[in-house]
Amino acid sequence: MSAPDKPPARSGPAAAVGWVLTIGLNVVAPILTYNVLTEDHGWSEFAALLAGSAWPVLDSAIMVAWRRRIDEFAVVTLVFLVITALVSLIGAHTARALLVKDSGITGLFGLLCLATLLAPRPLMFYFGRKFATDGTPASTAWWNGMWQYEGFRSTMRTMTLVWGVAYVAEALLRVALAYALPTRTMVVLSPVMIYGVLGVLGVWTAWFGKRRAAEGARRQAEAEAATA
Repeated sequence: MSAPDKPPARSGPAAAVGWVLTIGLNVVAPILTYNVLTEDHGWSEFAALLAGSAWPVLDSAIMVAWRRRIDEFAVVTLVFLVITALVSLIGAHTARALLVKDSGITGLFGLLCLATLLAPRPLMFYFGRKFATDGTPASTAWWNGMWQYEGFRSTMRTMTLVWGVAYVAEALLRVALAYALPTRTMVVLSPVMIYGVLGVLGVWTAWFGKRRAAEGARRQAEAEAATA
């Protein structure tokens, strides 16, 4: 079965609900829960982090019930929340140690990206399906069907490689800076680096994806012209 040349039309309401749930339960709610519990109620960082991880669990349950399938993005999110909670118990509980542990988590994500290059499909394939489709059977089938094209496979692997290398390098740099700079400085610089790298990678991914899609369309047009 060949994949269609263009993705099926996205369902506006379904896409909107999916984005609200994903951002609200995986990003906004955990941050608010952590801040409220630590600042207003005196909870420990570990306890607040563990409580905040309940929101992505709820998101996963909703998505599984709604779409009747396991969402790989939610699974990865849950895995890293568990890893973060476990890592917070290891070693000294100081500000510098927490900064180094945070770097370890992003570095681990980079290593995961690189490791999935050896799997049948790299990690960015599943992340792309999460954000490039609205989760409906038609859009999911279109995305899965694109895997038959060599150009699409190459694009997904290249994106995964770049994300993996970038996050490993970012983690190593933050660990070095955590020991070279005052803790007060790193408390401000660390999140700037995390979201700065994420923003740069997001922009590059969108540009690279459009470029490769344009190249594929051009080659297809040339092939059709040559056949005609």
